[in-house]
Amino acid sequence: MTAHSPSRRTVLSRSAAVLGAASTGILLPTLVRAQSGSTRVGFMLPYTGTFAQLGVAIENGFRMAINEQGGKLGGREIEYFKVDDESDPSKAIENANKLVQRDKVDVLIGTVHSGVQLGIQRVARSTGVLNLIPNAGVHAATRNLCAPNVFRASFSNAQTALALGPAMVERGHKRVVWITWKYAGGDEIFEGFKEGLAKAGGTIVKELGLPFPQVEFQALLTEIAALKPDAVACFFAGGGAAKFIRDYAAAGLKDKIPLYGAGFLTEGVLDAAGPAADGIITTLHYSDVLPTQRNKQFRLAYAQAFKMQPDVYAMQGYDTGLLLVRGANAVKGDLGNKQALYKALKTAEIDSPRGKWTMSRSHNPVQDIYLRRVENKENKVIGIAAKALADSGAGCSM
Repeated sequence: MTAHSPSRRTVLSRSAAVLGAASTGILLPTLVRAQSGSTRVGFMLPYTGTFAQLGVAIENGFRMAINEQGGKLGGREIEYFKVDDESDPSKAIENANKLVQRDKVDVLIGTVHSGVQLGIQRVARSTGVLNLIPNAGVHAATRNLCAPNVFRASFSNAQTALALGPAMVERGHKRVVWITWKYAGGDEIFEGFKEGLAKAGGTIVKELGLPFPQVEFQALLTEIAALKPDAVACFFAGGGAAKFIRDYAAAGLKDKIPLYGAGFLTEGVLDAAGPAADGIITTLHYSDVLPTQRNKQFRLAYAQAFKMQPDVYAMQGYDTGLLLVRGANAVKGDLGNKQALYKALKTAEIDSPRGKWTMSRSHNPVQDIYLRRVENKENKVIGIAAKALADSGAGCSM
């Protein structure tokens, strides 16, 4: 999964998982006493399925941020635990409890899938474990289900597409078809897109969708061709995004109906998508070619560590690590000092490869959203679509 070899503790934790709950219950107290001075970090990320590459990138980025601090948190050694969440909401509570109840983690890093995050949210709210979200943009996490111990280092779903509609209308594309996977993430990204498009004077000709993670797009592409909109806007990510981009071009739509998307559409998939991706315009809080020294340093270090180029998911994992480092340093590694820990996390300004960002009242990043166009397998920045954009935090009460 990464360039690092598993530690003895990681091997022990995996062995315990294989032995089953009963054996784990016997082993854990001994291991806890032996490692009582360490910080226990649990990854609950997708390591299989369409989002697998996203989970790996997040873990890589997180570990890199920690390694820059000598591999410690607030001076304390770290024990890592991992659970594959399989992007399956039905297993979310069970999987989160494996890390919280069985492995006794101090902080849970997860996840990618918005539906899975809702399960983690329930566990975090009921147990008080610190949950740092490196991707999932589900609104409830920092709106009506917000919690003092839950912080997001990525985005809210609406944030990523709120500025996309105005960018399309500005280019003369007012009659738009929207297409996405039908699940919490896709629905909420659509919410942001619809709001921005309407305010800019655009209209949605039709909303199309298919269940996550299906990738049989042909019937929907045929329908798009018949509708003849000014443009198409969409949300897909990972392997599914690469296939959608290729299928869109193969259906003969690429040169007839411009394709736009929430930026995940073109993140980490440009090699797989090939020339079919050229010209796609997206909005996102990061670009791999942001011309800043901070971003260049990050990208070089990541490439050297993992022998691959980082994408937005690696950056978010990295920022999640930076955020935790900020909190851990403030409490000298004592994550049990929750009042001081939460204060440090709430007031942090993160010097990120994406640009500096702060935490909103509801624990969601306040950040710039970039306008990007794919050129020669790069998400080239062509402008800032929204400056210091915050999520509404509607319904959040802490």
